[in-house]
Amino acid sequence: MRPKGLRFGMATAGTAFLALVVAAGAWAQGAFYREVTKDGRIYVFNNMQQFETWEKGGEMGKSLTRLGAGPNNETVVFDSEEAINLYNFKHNLPGEVFAKPKEAPKPPETSFVKVGGTIFTDLTYNSAPSITDSDGNSVKKSEFDVRRAYINVTGNISDVISYRITPDVTGRFATTGTGLPSGAKVSTTTDGSLVFRLKYAFGQFNLDKPISKGSWIRFGQQQTPYVDFMEGIYRYRFQGTIFTDRESFLSSSDVGVSARLALPDDYGDVHVGYYNGDTYSKAEANDQKAFQIRGTLRPLPKEKDLKGLRFTAFYDHDAPVKDGARNRFVGAVTFEHTYVNVGFEYLSAKDQASGTKPAPVSANGWSLWATPRTTVGLEGLFRYDSLKPNKDVDAKKNRTLIGAAYWFKMPKSGLATALLLDYEQVKYDTALNKPTEKRYELKALFNF
Repeated sequence: MRPKGLRFGMATAGTAFLALVVAAGAWAQGAFYREVTKDGRIYVFNNMQQFETWEKGGEMGKSLTRLGAGPNNETVVFDSEEAINLYNFKHNLPGEVFAKPKEAPKPPETSFVKVGGTIFTDLTYNSAPSITDSDGNSVKKSEFDVRRAYINVTGNISDVISYRITPDVTGRFATTGTGLPSGAKVSTTTDGSLVFRLKYAFGQFNLDKPISKGSWIRFGQQQTPYVDFMEGIYRYRFQGTIFTDRESFLSSSDVGVSARLALPDDYGDVHVGYYNGDTYSKAEANDQKAFQIRGTLRPLPKEKDLKGLRFTAFYDHDAPVKDGARNRFVGAVTFEHTYVNVGFEYLSAKDQASGTKPAPVSANGWSLWATPRTTVGLEGLFRYDSLKPNKDVDAKKNRTLIGAAYWFKMPKSGLATALLLDYEQVKYDTALNKPTEKRYELKALFNF
């Protein structure tokens, strides 16, 4: 054999020999077994390194101990589950199967996005007043419509920062020619179409850890303190807005910054905000801002039948112009129970459109509603609103609402589907010079 071939052969043989040595060592390590009796105990090893450590210093390390498991009731200490089965094999004992340790739960996702939606749709028949159609006929107006359609995009950027974006369908619009030059005409193909606008768009800094769970700070276009809170108890927003919103004293959304403090042990909360004051449907016109604050007390949060009782006070200090006034106070009592939700609201309002005009107009009113329900999805809706638009004029606007609803059973929370059949009447005292309104409605809610 040539020297070059000899050297190659020797190198190959050496590599193979080294591989065999390593494999043999690994096999020896895996097949290692020692059983030592010391100080009245039996020590059993399947790991060579652990045996050597124990032999030198008496340190057993991680081990499994079984009292009285030896042939003469000695305590037996094993270095592993494998050692137990080797010991059982040597002493003609049955083998054992050990459950795998449970994996540690994965930490929750801190960043995620969720997309959902809300639809309010209905059929409405107006029995009074009658209207005149384009051909001069007196008719009772009826219509199918979509009153609301939200696309809710919510999520977390981290466990501290979250967000919400909600476009909202607004009512059908018509183009007008007001303010155009003489002879000018306007035409569009979107007259009569529903239009999307922005309802909510805000970022939220969660204060669950430093303060209390449910506390936060929001910045952007967001819920105002009172309307959204009350709608969460009333639940029939898809029939129509709550009293203070329906009479245009408050809005459900505005642009600004707000903070919520959740009281400990579910005793209530405080929500305070600083907003444009012109609501989400209008642009800010000047330097005036609205300060709004709501405080809610739940006096008996631990009592089974009375924990749903809450007392709420709300104040809105605003002005449309400097030295003007747009102030509101609302006091409310609500009660939530398995079989009924009940609410009472009292409103006091003061409006002055200009600081140069005479005394402001003061209004007051109240709303009482109840939604009795069963455990099979059937519910009732009873509501009565009374408003005096001007304290100096002895005239009221009264609304009566009666309905029956069915709420479909949903597979998980956050989903809702309901149908409501209702009758609504709005009566105006003579001084208000408006006809009585009567309507029958079939309303539907889809929330997903």
